[in-house]
Formats: sequence, C-alpha cells, structure tokens
Amino acid sequence: MSDMAGPASTDFRWKSPPQPPPPPQQQIISDSDSDSGSDSDNHQHRHNDLSNSIFKAYLDCHSSSSPSSIDLAKIQSFLSSSSSGAVSCLICLERIKRTDPTWSCTSLCFAVFHLFCIQSWARQCLDLQAARAVTRQSSTPTEPDAVWNCPKCRSSYQKTEIPRRYLCYCGKEEDPPADNPWILPHSCGEVCERPLSNNCGHCCLLLCHPGPCASCPKLVKANCFCGGVEDVRRCGHKLFSCGKVCNRVLDCDIHKCREICHDGECPPCRERAVYRCCCGKLKEEKDCCERVFRCEASCENMLNCGKHVCERGCHSGECGLCPYQGKRSCPCGKKFYQGLSCDVAAPLCGGTCDKVLGCGYHRCPERCHRGPCLETCRIVVTKSCRCGGTKKQVPCHQELACERKCQRMRDCARHACRRRCCDGECPPCSEICGKKLPCRNHKCQSPCHQGLCAPCPIMVTISCACGETHFEVPCGTETNQKPPRCRKLCHITPLCRHGQNQKPHKCHYGACPPCRLLCDEEYPCGHKCKLRCHGPRPPPNREFMIKPTKKMLNFHAESTPGSPCPRCPELVWRPCVGHHLAAEKMMVCSDRTQFACDNLCGNPLPCGNHYCSFTCHPLDIRSSSLDKRSESCEKCDLRCQKERTPRCQHPCPRRCHPEDCPPCKTLVKRSCHCGAMVHAFECIYYNTLSEKDQTKARSCRGPCHRKLPNCTHLCPEICHPGQCPSPEKCGKKVIVRCKCLTLKKEWLCQDVQAAHRATGSDPKDVPKNQFGVGLLPCDSNCKSKLQMAESVLQQRNVKEMEEKEEPSGKNATKRRRRRERGQDIKETSKLLKLAVATKKVVMLVMLIAVLVAVSYYGYKGLLWLSDWMNEVEEQRQKSRRYPRI
Repeated sequence: MSDMAGPASTDFRWKSPPQPPPPPQQQIISDSDSDSGSDSDNHQHRHNDLSNSIFKAYLDCHSSSSPSSIDLAKIQSFLSSSSSGAVSCLICLERIKRTDPTWSCTSLCFAVFHLFCIQSWARQCLDLQAARAVTRQSSTPTEPDAVWNCPKCRSSYQKTEIPRRYLCYCGKEEDPPADNPWILPHSCGEVCERPLSNNCGHCCLLLCHPGPCASCPKLVKANCFCGGVEDVRRCGHKLFSCGKVCNRVLDCDIHKCREICHDGECPPCRERAVYRCCCGKLKEEKDCCERVFRCEASCENMLNCGKHVCERGCHSGECGLCPYQGKRSCPCGKKFYQGLSCDVAAPLCGGTCDKVLGCGYHRCPERCHRGPCLETCRIVVTKSCRCGGTKKQVPCHQELACERKCQRMRDCARHACRRRCCDGECPPCSEICGKKLPCRNHKCQSPCHQGLCAPCPIMVTISCACGETHFEVPCGTETNQKPPRCRKLCHITPLCRHGQNQKPHKCHYGACPPCRLLCDEEYPCGHKCKLRCHGPRPPPNREFMIKPTKKMLNFHAESTPGSPCPRCPELVWRPCVGHHLAAEKMMVCSDRTQFACDNLCGNPLPCGNHYCSFTCHPLDIRSSSLDKRSESCEKCDLRCQKERTPRCQHPCPRRCHPEDCPPCKTLVKRSCHCGAMVHAFECIYYNTLSEKDQTKARSCRGPCHRKLPNCTHLCPEICHPGQCPSPEKCGKKVIVRCKCLTLKKEWLCQDVQAAHRATGSDPKDVPKNQFGVGLLPCDSNCKSKLQMAESVLQQRNVKEMEEKEEPSGKNATKRRRRRERGQDIKETSKLLKLAVATKKVVMLVMLIAVLVAVSYYGYKGLLWLSDWMNEVEEQRQKSRRYPRI
C-alpha cells in the first residue's frame, strides 16, 4: 500500500490563471486530530483541497446535468481514486499497484485494467467468435470482422487494437516511471495534449490523467443561437442562449419565431387564422403551419366528356380529361378497341385471362373477366418445408412447415434451438445467462453466451460520513476499502455547555471526541465544578460499513445524557442536629448528614405505648407543644398483642398500633363432609357463623362419594356429616352367578347382602370379584357341562364321546354339529368339481369360436377399406390430370 499512497500535490494543474485559495473554514484543524496522521496524509489532504479548488471554478459555471460537468466529475473521481490507490481491475478484481502495467479504455468508460488481463480478455473474445463461425459454417472470413469488446462499456475494438505496450494515460510515453512519488501513478507527468472531443482544434491542458478530457477552456468569441449577441466564452461552451426573443422568420415566410433564443430549427408557426381547403368549399380556423388542408368531400365536377364526374377527392387545379376516352382494351389487356364511347364498357375478349397471380409464379386460368383475379393461388404444387425434412403437395398459397423441432445447439452451446421446422439459421439464445459474476454479489444479466461473463458493471461508492468526499470502486472490491479522510468539518452540534468554545473537528464515523474543557458549572452552594466536561454528548454517526442493513439505515441514534456533577468537595463547619454549643464539626460541603449529641430523645412513639431510645436527632415540632412526635424517631418493631374480636387463633399481623385490630382475613381451609372438596373461608366470616350454618357451609352439595361399609357401591345421599344412613339398604343392581359361573341374574344389592348373611358370611369380608358368586344353585346344564369336561380330561377320545352321547338333540354341542356339516360337504364336493370342470371347457370353446369369427370378419373389412381408398385415390389423380376449366 505504501507505493500507492504517495503524495501528489502538484500533478493536476490547469494552464489557466491561478484560482482563489480554499475557504478559511477548511484551514481549521480540531485538537482531536492534531496528533494523528503522517506526512503522506498531509500531502494527500493538500492535494484534495487543490483539486477541489481547480475544479470548483469549472463546476460552478455549468449545470450539474451538462455533459461537461459530468466529465469533470468523472475526472475528479478518477484522480481521487488513483491518488488514493483505490483503483481495481474489473477482470481479476485485484488492486492495481503503482508498478503494474495497465491499459485504459478510450471510448466511453475510461476504466483501467491490468495489461495482462485485458490481453487475455481480448484473446478469449476472438477465440469465441472463431468457434461460433466454425459451428455456423460461415462462408465469409472472420479475420477482418473479428472484434473484441471493453469489459465495462462493451465498446468494440478491432483485432489489431489489442494492447501490446504499457503506455501512460495520454499515450505519449511507454513504460512511465513508477518510482516518482510526485506524479500520478501510470502517468508521464507531462501535459496531456490529446485533441478535445468537440474538434475545436485545441488540446487538453491537464497533466497526463485518467478519464475523459474536460471541455476546452480557451476563450473565444461566439454568437448566440439566434445570432443577435456576440460574447467571449469558453471554447467548450461557446453555444449559448442570449435569453431574448428569437425573431427568425418561420417556414411560412410571414411570421417570426416568438420563442426564447434556442438551439436548432424553429418550431412550426402556430398563428391562428381562417383558411380555405384545396377545393374552396370549406373554411376552418387552423394554425398557420396547417393552412393547406383537404376536406372530406369529393370533387364531383363534370369532366370534359359531359357524362362522368370527377372521382378525386378535394384537390386544387383542373380535374383533367375523362379516363374512359381514347384507346381502350378488354379487362385482360389482350384485345384493344378504338372509338368506343366513354359510357360504353369495353367487351370481353373471351380468351384466358393469363394475368400473374399474387404468388408470382402462376397465371389466372379464368376467362377474360372484369374485376380482380383470385386473391390466392390454389394450384397444387410440391413444396418442401423450411428444414427440408418433409415434401408434400399443397396449394400454392399455403406455406408448408413440419412439426419437427430443431436439435442444433445455439451460440451459447448450452441450449438447443427447439424451433419448429428451422431453416438452419438458429436465432441467438434468448435465455438469461444467470451465472454468478466474479464480484460474488450479482448475476450475469446478458443473453446466454459462451466463455467468461463480462465483469460486473456496477460501481460502489465509498464515501465519508457526510458524503462530501467519496470515490468509486468496482463491485466486489469494496470489502478491502477504507473510508476516505474528509477535510470537511463535522456537522454535529455539541450538546454540552462549551459548544461555542470548542474547536471544530473533521468529518468522521462514530462518536465525536469528548470535550476537554473544564466543567465550571456552579453548585447551589456557590462553588464551581473543577472536573473535565461531563455534559451530554450528541448522537454519534453510524459506524463505517460497506453494506449497511436496512435496520441500521433506519436506526436513529440517541444522544448520550451527561453525568451530573459530583457533590461539592469543599470543607465547611457544621453544627449538630440540636444546634448545641461547642458541637460543630468540619464536614464536606455536599455532605448533608446530621450528627447528634449523646442525649437520648425520649419522645413517645406513634404507637402510644413506647418511647424513643435514640440519641439526639432533629424533631418535627408541631403546633401543639405537647405533641413532639417526629417521623425521624424510632419505629416500634413489636407485634400487636391485643386480643381480636371475635376471638380467633390468628395473631394480628400489624406492628404495635394504638387503634383496634382489623378484622381477621386469614383463609381457613375446611373439607366437606364427604372429603371430596376443600373450602376456604375467611376467618372472620367462618367464626361468626353458628354451628348449623358452619355445617351447611361445609357441604359440597353433591353426591357423598363415600363407600358403603357392606358393599362396593358409593353412598347415594347428598354430602352429609356423620356415617352414611342405612348402608344395608343399597338399591344398586348386582349380577349374581352360580358356582360354575354358568347362570347369572340381576339382584338388588340389599338382597345380595341378605343372601350372604344367610350363608353365614359377612358382606364386608367378601372380595369384590366374589360378590354375588355362588348364590344361585346349579341346574342340569351345569352338571352336563361338568361331566363333559371330566370325560374329555380323562379319556381324550372324541369317538367314544360321540358313541356315548346322543347323535342329535337339543343338548348337542356346537363342535359335533360342525363336524357333521363338514362330512356332508365332503360327499357333495366331487359332483361340484365335475360340474365346474365341464363349465370351464364349454367357456373355452365359446371363446375360441368368437376369436376366430372376429379375426375373419376383421380381415374382410380391412380388404374392403383398402379397395375403397384405392378407388378414391384414382379419382383424385384423374381430377388432377384433367382439371375443370
């Protein structure tokens, strides 16, 4: 970096009278910047001030939108970027050093590139064009027409213009010196002397510089646009307006131009007047430039024959001769007639018309006729499609195009043509490239192409905090840049009390430097603060960021409030609290603490029962001499020990107090009688209720939810105190079974309890799963079931069971019935299999017969269809050979 940031204070000078020095405000230097910077930075700052003063006189005399001011601003930006070392190559995105060979575009953008990078870029462009010519099989040689484009402005250069040498900006010196710190890098340091762009005959008077040359500064005599005023002007801006009325004669040769002196032709004359049309039938008020006009009415004047009228529209002059007089011909033009009257139509010749139709190849086959021939040629011809893949006989007027899609690759070598019936000249690819550019920030928006994409054309502006000093760098190189050092003064107004007395400082990012003056703020006691200024600080500028987020741009910094002055540190004499004699002490002025003597206070406390045991302290003496209570006295920390009314077990939560205790608001928890819910009552409310009301309040007013002692059911009564009434009279239904669990019935719970008591067992001791079991006697079904189970377990022989038991009956088991049904099915299965096999054979024979019939009659139908199509084709051929006339 050191070889790029050398001072350049005298390398950009106009050959013109000296300019005035910079304003005095730019010579003020803040104390915060006095101990920072180096000699090279000071030279750079002086160069910036000098360049601003040089360009200021020329920028002030032209508008900001004029081309000359744009060129001047571009030159100034190039100079600041080159002198600060912020120029980067758009191809490799590397910073251009002072010793690197360079090449600059001379067409539009004047961008600077590495010499090696631009040579490689040009060769790649030429190689890509040669490859495209080979793929398209172009017959013309590509060498004379081969061009390459500037990576930024896309200006075209011939193949012979590929840079071979490292030249300075003005092109006069090869390999300009890179070790001279007093001239611009890549510059020869001499006067530019390039011809100026407006071909005025003068040369550029700047030292060798990057960018376009400024407008000619020579003073010449020039006339205004209207030629009425002659003045001395700069040669580059000798075209001017005098501001007076133009007064040049307009095209009508009657009126004069009333516009202000202007460039170019005068506008059309807009003087209003009444004018006649060409035929003289209509009068209208129109502008002078539209005085010659035609009306919409037809002429209708009688021609010289006396039989026809003029069919022309509005016109001036005579109507002319009748068009139907003299020698005439039939409609087809083959036979001519002489001496026919103009009101008699020329007869038809009876021959073929033979006029060329609209296709340009065939003639009209009709007989001589009046009126136009056929609009479309309907003669059938053999045509080929555009791609040559299809030939077909179609009417002459009809275009032939096949549905085949072209599979050739386009110029981009990435996408196929995909046009229907392409003639081989595939159009350029219309897709967007979309590749990531080397800047890593944007995508290529050019049409799809081969080779490397053009560099990103976007320039990123890096400016100071105020925006007055800035320079542009190519997109992708802004991350390595630092903000420029601005010589403008900071526009933030200080908020402390020394705002007018502070020295101004330069533009910066972040917070302003703190004030270094003494505070000198006066205390209420009369002393002054002797510390450094600690007042409020203004809101800081945002920190320097290349790409600030939207949140940071919308963020508004707030000012930092200042810290208050510390307490007054001066020493003063202070008396005690009671103003006793010989009790003064030396204390800090800001220390407002009060000290007391060794006597006790002895004043009654607010509770009315105790006395203050503190030492001497200030008292708030009231109007009554007997009441000397003060808030500074001791507070009684004992708890209240009074009995509460009505009496309760909770103590008073307040400290010792003179008035009655407040009602007890403590919550008392009491469960309901059945235990399903817990109630919370205020102590004062619950204790004031009678026993009956307390019992009623504790009830949850729901089912009891307590289990009855003799059974598994819940008490059906409403929540009640004490034991559940009549537990032996439960009305719930219970399923009662026999011992083998075969029989079951529904009994009332009270009957089940009575039955258990009758059997000698207590219902409380009966398990839940045995409640109601064994109360029904077993019957014959239960005994037969037991016998069957025993016989199965002992014998394990199903056949003996079938012999012993009856084959059928009401008490037959389900298993036996299933077995008998299975035997019947086995007997009938053989007949069913035989019937099914017979059906399958019959269906197969029928299917074969149907297929044979369909194939036979289908073949006969195809033969008939082929004969019919042949007959139709023969008739069509005959109609083509012998067309109707």
